[in-house]
Amino acid sequence: MKKRRARIYDAFALLTAILVLVLDQWTKMWVVINLSPSFLGPRIFLIGNYLTLYYIRNNGAAFSLFANSIVLVLLIAVAIGVIGYLYIRNINTGSLWYKLIFGLIIGGALSNLIDRARHGGYVVDFISFNIPQLNFQFAVFNLADAAISVGVVLLFVSLLLGSFLKPESASKKTSVVGETTGIPPCPKGDEILQSSKDHDVRN
Repeated sequence: MKKRRARIYDAFALLTAILVLVLDQWTKMWVVINLSPSFLGPRIFLIGNYLTLYYIRNNGAAFSLFANSIVLVLLIAVAIGVIGYLYIRNINTGSLWYKLIFGLIIGGALSNLIDRARHGGYVVDFISFNIPQLNFQFAVFNLADAAISVGVVLLFVSLLLGSFLKPESASKKTSVVGETTGIPPCPKGDEILQSSKDHDVRN
């Protein structure tokens, strides 16, 4: 039953990855057709000067990082290895939440990889976020970058919260076992010392 549920979760992860890939490829195709040429084409102002769309070619990783650098190749290889390892570990036991997160990351990574294969090494970026009052300009990105970033943040937060919640759940499980079996939980070190002191005082 658990394996069957895990297979259903894997199907949802696959659908998430396909949805991210299709949406990203469709928006990139629309941008190339309507906002070319790169850097010099028209701009669409969605929210004033804060959120605009314009077409650029990005030779780096997400958000224009490590353009034309060997570091980019190493980071991609490490990222693929880590995500693959985590997914394999959770292939029969992972929750739906983790599967959807992996779907976001894998879909975004595959879409950008398709871009590099089609365009000779670059990806199409077109989303620009700025805060003119603070002289802040975020790197131009695409939907695949957004999916990867959201997935990584959610994965990090989930793992962090999981590490905090595990000790608490373990202590609760110990107390429940003690109540059901009638076997008290093992005393802690300071409890043992206090018990020995009480025994000495009585004697």
